Amino acid sequence: MSTTETTIADRGVDAGLPVIGHWIDGAVRPSTSGRTAPVYNPATGAVSAHVALADEAEIEEALASAQRGFETWSRYSIAKRQTVLFAFRELLNARKGELAEIITAEHGKVLSDAMGEILRGQEVVELATGFPHLIKGAYSENASTGIDVYSLKQPLGVTGVISPFNFPAMVPMWFFPIAIAAGNSVVLKPSEKDPSAALWLAGLWKEAGLPDGVFTVLQGDKLAVDGLLTDDRVQSISFVGSTPIAQYIYETASKHGKRVQALGGAKNHMLVLPDADLDLVADQAINAGYGAAGERCMAISVVLAVEPVADELIERIKERIARLRVGDGAGGPDGEPDMGPLITREHRDKVAGYVDIAEADGATVVVDGRGFAVDGREDGFFFGPTLLDNVPISSRAYQEEIFGPVLSVVRVKTFAEGVDLINSGAFGNGTAIFTNDGGAARRFQNEIQVGMIGINVPIPVPVAYHSFGGWKKSLFGDAKAYGVHGFDFFTREKAVTSRWLDPATHGGINLGFPQND
Repeated sequence: MSTTETTIADRGVDAGLPVIGHWIDGAVRPSTSGRTAPVYNPATGAVSAHVALADEAEIEEALASAQRGFETWSRYSIAKRQTVLFAFRELLNARKGELAEIITAEHGKVLSDAMGEILRGQEVVELATGFPHLIKGAYSENASTGIDVYSLKQPLGVTGVISPFNFPAMVPMWFFPIAIAAGNSVVLKPSEKDPSAALWLAGLWKEAGLPDGVFTVLQGDKLAVDGLLTDDRVQSISFVGSTPIAQYIYETASKHGKRVQALGGAKNHMLVLPDADLDLVADQAINAGYGAAGERCMAISVVLAVEPVADELIERIKERIARLRVGDGAGGPDGEPDMGPLITREHRDKVAGYVDIAEADGATVVVDGRGFAVDGREDGFFFGPTLLDNVPISSRAYQEEIFGPVLSVVRVKTFAEGVDLINSGAFGNGTAIFTNDGGAARRFQNEIQVGMIGINVPIPVPVAYHSFGGWKKSLFGDAKAYGVHGFDFFTREKAVTSRWLDPATHGGINLGFPQND
């Protein structure tokens, strides 16, 4: 049992708090496992609920339901499936404010940021509504005399989605709209830290007319994850999270014969050339470094400043940090803050530890977010925006993903030195260049070994009809998320060779290898 896990009997005075259950067979399924984990309001530090942790019996129940759901849903016509997708899109668009409030209450991000993640997820829903032309096969008439050859794209079956805490709505929506549109069923295992968004989405699918069992929410920990990775009924796994877990997911699921798309961690750099507009750079560094409190895999965590711009850029970033408001993401009498708390006390302390490491390794702490407190929310998991200068590239604070509001400045002498630093890193998720030189930007996009590139754009998350995914240790598996990659991932192809004989003629017997004629 983990240090954060409790049994129902152990909860004592907390027994009056709600226990967040599963969604199985089209309804909320209270858990009987006897295992739970706490769910916090990060702004107050208080436990707001407990989430069920599935046992083997509940995992089996969820997967059996998903298998039945697939057998029903896969027989629906394209037209009927499309009707359900459109209904879900309309319901989501009308009620997205409810979902944003749920996300803020459990994750802590400000409401506008919660709304922003829903809107980016909704882009994939809207892409999925147009799925018929993306799952069409091809047809070659009379490929050989009297023979036609054509292909069919068919669903996989039960698909598993394991999503992280930082985007409890958007990341699942990278996967499940496309999987469902293609005729699959989905078992979603959300993060234990913010599990309620998944249940809300399940209820919306029910309202949209999705048959029971096609969308299942399985709450749980590693036991539930391993159940998805190893069960023969699960045909694919989609995951977003840290690199060590992504690698475990990829290796375990692949060993059990599943398709896998496992998106891992990042250490995203912004290369700033001397000709760049420094006011634009400073604004975008603030947005990309401190938005969502830095808890996103596309956050900019390193600014590579090509000298002589570093000193001036640091001053401009420092001025803007002083104007940022940190507080309860739900807002208050003074309106909505710019940045909310981190997800847990443990994660806040881990982020602080990286600042300690950087300082011990010789970095200058220009703005220090350690020990930050919000009046009236002293027990919340807050960490102030932090700016470091002269961070050694040998420091763990430079090399590892911090996943918090910490922006590190590294000074380089040339464009080439900056490119070499980015390319030498273990990760290859996202990167950006800021310049007014089109030739330099074009060279950057061609030479950089990263999956997603921004040119004067700090967070280059592709639109839904392209695909999301990095290189190197930021992606395990061959398929990126959503876009054409998504439809290819959630379907498999059959090639059919067909001949209908003319009743007036017969081919006779021929034991040789088939020939084209």
